[in-house]
Order: sequence, then structure tokens, then C-alpha cells
Amino acid sequence: MIRINYKSPGTPPATLLPREGARTKADISLIQYDVETIYEANFDSFEELVSKLDPNKVNWINIDGLGDLGLLHKLADQFHIHPLALEDVLNTTQRPKVERFADHFFIVSEMIYFNEGNQLSFEQVSLFLGGHFLITLQEECGHDVFDHVRDRLRAGRGFARKMKADYLAYALLDAAVDRIFPVLESVGDSIESVEEELLDKPTRASLKKLYEAKRLLLHLRRAAWPHRDIFNTLIRDDTGLIGRETQIFLRDCYDHITQIIDIIESYRDLTAGLMDLYLSSLGFRTNEIMRVLTVVTVLFIPLTFLAGVYGMNFDLADKWNMPELKWPFGYLFFWTVCLCSVAGMLVFFKRKKWL
Repeated sequence: MIRINYKSPGTPPATLLPREGARTKADISLIQYDVETIYEANFDSFEELVSKLDPNKVNWINIDGLGDLGLLHKLADQFHIHPLALEDVLNTTQRPKVERFADHFFIVSEMIYFNEGNQLSFEQVSLFLGGHFLITLQEECGHDVFDHVRDRLRAGRGFARKMKADYLAYALLDAAVDRIFPVLESVGDSIESVEEELLDKPTRASLKKLYEAKRLLLHLRRAAWPHRDIFNTLIRDDTGLIGRETQIFLRDCYDHITQIIDIIESYRDLTAGLMDLYLSSLGFRTNEIMRVLTVVTVLFIPLTFLAGVYGMNFDLADKWNMPELKWPFGYLFFWTVCLCSVAGMLVFFKRKKWL
């Protein structure tokens, strides 16, 4: 089922409530860089982090864990984050979106990946993009999809070290979007295997796999569709937070999410068609079984009739007696008539193409 997270009716707006099961101790990390240098560190307190910030460089602040409300309040005070935005951060079933504030953007995205148990996971990630900083807040620790971005920053590959925080935000969103492709590939392989099973021998297990694929596609569609609005808003930004160079890259990301949505819709149509195929195959198998049973029943009707007639055992010495009862070849004559009746009906069914 789709997760639903809501507050009790009547709760004042912008009330921050810790997410159930969230870690009370958050992991705070900083990657600070410019064209020539890069600095990485982990911090035990928010005050230590603030002392290391440099407005002349790009500061990527990452916070894993949403259970420390005190840390979130300090973060809001330092970077002028609206309380309603913090409320959406804690609402981990929030629909992906983008909101523009006075000096920063608030972006809610969704990361989709396979965890250690090869199970598909959906995790919300919230981003606050300012002029010289990017803040990412994640639900869990060590399960994001940004390792390739970190590696490029450390090695100085690509454009990230040469550009501002807006390009870093693009790189993270692009990493989240691109991670959907292998998930879709896995879904496509699963649908293909179900299709082969349905064509060969439909079973309840095949139907269960088909329903699982339909549910997964529903979750993927819910996560992917809103990203089109996110990229549209960022591409058309005129506040200066998103540079012209970065908007070109965002257009490429928009193309990727459009392609993903098209694939999801195609798979949804395919699963609907496979559902019809399952029902048709089930009906066809039932018809085949009924046809065989009907043929067998029809073949035994004359045999039952003959056996019933000769099973009455009339043996009266008058003109109405059955002449075959005392005939030496009566038994063979009975079986000959039965076999000829069956053979004649089989030939008739064959010519009518009922067999």
C-alpha cells in the first residue's frame, strides 16, 4: 500500500513531529570545494559545521537521519528555512515538488535503489539550494545514490568543481533520475518472464508476479511524474540561483524523466494486456478441458445405450426375444457395434474439425 503520513487533525501548521522510528542522532557531513581545492569532514555538532562554512566556496551539507528536531531548528535559523518546509522534510511521504523562497529553493525528490537484500527501496531526499550552499536531508544513513557524484568531486572530473551549487543540485537530481533506469530494466525483465509463463502455462504464481509488477509501476509512476514539474520550474528560473549553463543540463535531465515516464506508461499498458491474456488463456484452457470432456461423454453415449439394452437380459421363448442372446457370436457382435459406433463418431468429429 502507498504510505500515508499525517498529523492528528487540529495540529497547528509547521508543527515538527519526529518521524516514527527515525534515528535521534543525525550524521552531519560537509563537502566544501572550489576549482582548486576540496575539503570533506564529519561533525558531531551543528556548531562545528557552521564554523567551517565558507561563502566563497560551494558547501554541500548532508544530514542523514530526521529524528533530531533541535538540529533541524538550528538549520532553519542559520539558513532562513521556512518552518513549513521543515514540516515537509519530516513528512517522508511528501509528493516530489519544488518551492521558491526569497534566497533559496526547496526541492523534494525521491531516491529509488536496491538495498543490501536486493529489495527495492524508496527514500525521500530534501534539498535546500542557495547561492553558495546545498543542503540534503535523507531518511537513512549510507543508502543514497550520490556516491558517483562524490567520486567526481574528489577526482575533479566533469563540470561540478568548476560550477556553483546549482550544478551540484542538478547532479544529485540527475543521479536520482538515472537510478530509475536499472529499476525499470528489472521490471521489464520480470514482465517478460511473466509473459512467457502466461503464454506457456498460466498459473496463480504468474498472476501474483503480474500484480506485483503493476503495484511497483504504480509507485514508480507516483515518484517519477512530479519530477517533470520540478525540472520545468528550475529550467525557467529567473532569480539567478539557477545559472544558464545549469539550465541546459536540466533540460537533458528533463528528457531523461520524460523517457522514464514513457517507459512506465508502456509497461503499465503491457501489464494490463497481460492481465487480459491471463484471463483469455484461463478461458481457453477451460474450453479445451470442456471440449475433451464433451467428446468423451458423447463417445460413451451409444456405448451406454447398447450396454443398457443388452443388459436387460430378456430371455423369453417367444418372437420378441433378442436373437443375439443365444447367438454364439453375440458378445463379439456387441463389441463390434460399439467400436464401429465410436470410430464413426471420431471420423465425423474429425471432418467437422471439432477435434
